[in-house]
Amino acid sequence: MKRNDDCWCGSGKKYKKCHLDFDERIAEMKFNVNKSQIRPPHHVINIAKDIEGIKKAAVINTGALDLMAKLVKPGIDTLSLNDAAHEFIVSHGAHPSCLNYDNFPKSICISVNNVVCHGIPSKKVILREGDILNIDITTDLDGYFADASRMYIVGGRTTLEAKRLVDVTREIMEAGIRAAQPWHFVGDIGAACGKMARANGYTVVTELGGHGVGKKFHLEPFVSHDCKENTGMLMVPGMVLTVEPMINAGKKQVVTDAYDGWTVRTEDGSLSAQWEKTILITEDGNQVLAS
Repeated sequence: MKRNDDCWCGSGKKYKKCHLDFDERIAEMKFNVNKSQIRPPHHVINIAKDIEGIKKAAVINTGALDLMAKLVKPGIDTLSLNDAAHEFIVSHGAHPSCLNYDNFPKSICISVNNVVCHGIPSKKVILREGDILNIDITTDLDGYFADASRMYIVGGRTTLEAKRLVDVTREIMEAGIRAAQPWHFVGDIGAACGKMARANGYTVVTELGGHGVGKKFHLEPFVSHDCKENTGMLMVPGMVLTVEPMINAGKKQVVTDAYDGWTVRTEDGSLSAQWEKTILITEDGNQVLAS
């Protein structure tokens, strides 16, 4: 690309006044192939217009998660929660991204107790006092996506073991977010999460992880939550990704339901927890866009 060409990012600015310095900084870096260090492709970099679009989607996504906090209670079935979230999202002019994504049949994911992720809402799954559950919602507004999940404790009280898992998992996510810094590598996120998980006697699910998000539901990079520092894709300003560690009280191995092809459970039946936020890599750190 020549200096006076329109920049590849779509800003309408000349390349020399937009992303030329950015590209030159990346070009000057030495990437260690033995650590699988990867240059970020241009299509994962967001400009101001994109970031505003993601933020608007995040407002609706947050509202749907807030609604779930009001509705989660003993005796409610998870399909009713799904339907309420669906109605909230579409009433605000957006679309629940999970619905029909690779044939996923519902609008949100609800994962109870030993379900790690991708739990399918059902009239048959009725919440009980003390259950812990993750509700994962992604919202598409005008082609921009925001993704977040939270843990909920049914009835507000549970066992000490379950409460500790929920609380520590949130701390693990926050440690991963603190590690997400510009001009460092995605592996730093997983290194921080894995270290804290092990220090608390927990294991990290590594078969699944976070991802780029924003102009699509899923983009590069894959974000592992237990890996080595200085590995993976370089994080640069404008990248948007999710930090969403899945933490097990027992062993890390998981199994996917052979019947529905989606529901992921702990292999040993132990409890699992997950928190998720969407973050933007900025010039001096990161900013939470969806939580």
